[in-house]
Amino acid sequence: MFRTLLATLVCCAVATASAGCSAQPAADGSKADIAKVLDVKSDFGPEFKVSTVAPTGIDPRLLAQQPLPPGTVFDPPECAKVAEGTTLPQGLKGNMAATTAEGDGNRFIAIAVETSEALTTPDPGDACKKVAFAGGGVRGLVEVVEAPAIDGVRTLGTHRVLQTMVNGKPATGEIYNYLADFSTFRVIVTANPLVEPNKPVTPVDTQRARDLLSAAVKAVRGS
Repeated sequence: MFRTLLATLVCCAVATASAGCSAQPAADGSKADIAKVLDVKSDFGPEFKVSTVAPTGIDPRLLAQQPLPPGTVFDPPECAKVAEGTTLPQGLKGNMAATTAEGDGNRFIAIAVETSEALTTPDPGDACKKVAFAGGGVRGLVEVVEAPAIDGVRTLGTHRVLQTMVNGKPATGEIYNYLADFSTFRVIVTANPLVEPNKPVTPVDTQRARDLLSAAVKAVRGS
């Protein structure tokens, strides 16, 4: 159950563009190459286990929205869409590539997506910068967090927390999601703590995640 909770968090974060931190004009993507997201593997030392996915078609299962249980109540009520997250438009064509690194108690995933048309970066507005939800044995919170300012790129940052019961005990999962949009490209970085037997949970290194987003965008843009 807890593994399912964490998997849902990752899917939600990858699909979500739920809160804005920086809005700037989209940069020219004429030199961009999603394969370059694989170059960020050099940012991780030997203490990290690194794997990559070469450019391939967009996997709709990875980028699909993971709905919350029926009957979930949201606070504020008008912010349900923010808490649920968004996904790529149905039928959108494109390719993606990714680098995953696990170490120091954290997992970082950098994904670069190229689509057939420019993506819209949602802005929740001031009223939905923090949204609580509860229902179906799950409760949680989605809130705006700091995202790096990148010239010519629209960036987003969110922190999502889910709480549930596993074998009669409370279990919590969390994930940070950082997103950058320019031209027909989207770069996503997710960061979450690893759950390892007989080890305390390590707080997410959010600075490293923000730096990874900046590095991934720079690599993909070829700048």
